Amino acid sequence: MQGQSQQQAYDRGITIFSPDGRLYQVEYAREAVKRGSASIGVRTADGVVLVVDKRSRSPLMEPSSVEKLHKADDHVGVASAGHVADARQLIDFARRQAQVSRLRYGEPVGVEQLTKNITDHIQQYTQVGGARPFGVALIVGGIENGTPRLFETDPSGTPYEWRALAVGEDRGELNDYLEEHYADDLTLEDGVELGLAALASVNDDSLDPEGVGVATIDAETEQYVGLTDDKIERHLTDHDLLASDENDDE
Repeated sequence: MQGQSQQQAYDRGITIFSPDGRLYQVEYAREAVKRGSASIGVRTADGVVLVVDKRSRSPLMEPSSVEKLHKADDHVGVASAGHVADARQLIDFARRQAQVSRLRYGEPVGVEQLTKNITDHIQQYTQVGGARPFGVALIVGGIENGTPRLFETDPSGTPYEWRALAVGEDRGELNDYLEEHYADDLTLEDGVELGLAALASVNDDSLDPEGVGVATIDAETEQYVGLTDDKIERHLTDHDLLASDENDDE
């Protein structure tokens, strides 16, 4: 009982390290991310692709109300996994940072700098009493000086740069799929195919267009573009990933 009470003390305080150097609240925040539906980012030679699982929990829910993809600036997109409310707070922060860069410096914010601004903000909530960490992980993708960049934010406040990654539910299986099929010379279309195929691999190899979100940031135009359901359906049909009517009914 004494050991349990001691663990609870470390468990409750975000500002207190356990004897083995762990912050339990940060680890719990990572568990919250794992419970969120999956998001995938793929960096290609031509740009960045973001693919998200945004299936509704109920047929009565409006699909458009499921927020998983966000435009932070013309050249930057963000996908999230974890607590949606926490994600919205960080997205709003990212948008303000992007606006500050344009107003103060007259130029778009760098993707790496934006990510580090977000993670600095996240990190503050791991060392202040009376607050909890953000229970969300973000995939930040965009174009910086003509070069595609792809980053992940962790609840600890640590940024990581990736060629391709997945966060949220089934992260291990999705990352294994990406590691096996990723190549440095992928086109933007190839990136969309890879992201959809990876998501389908943990969903019985089939997807519903309304339950998937896809966005691209082209390196040439440097513009964030969200794909419509019709375009997503064409991609799924072309690559034999479209769910059948029988599966939809189930």
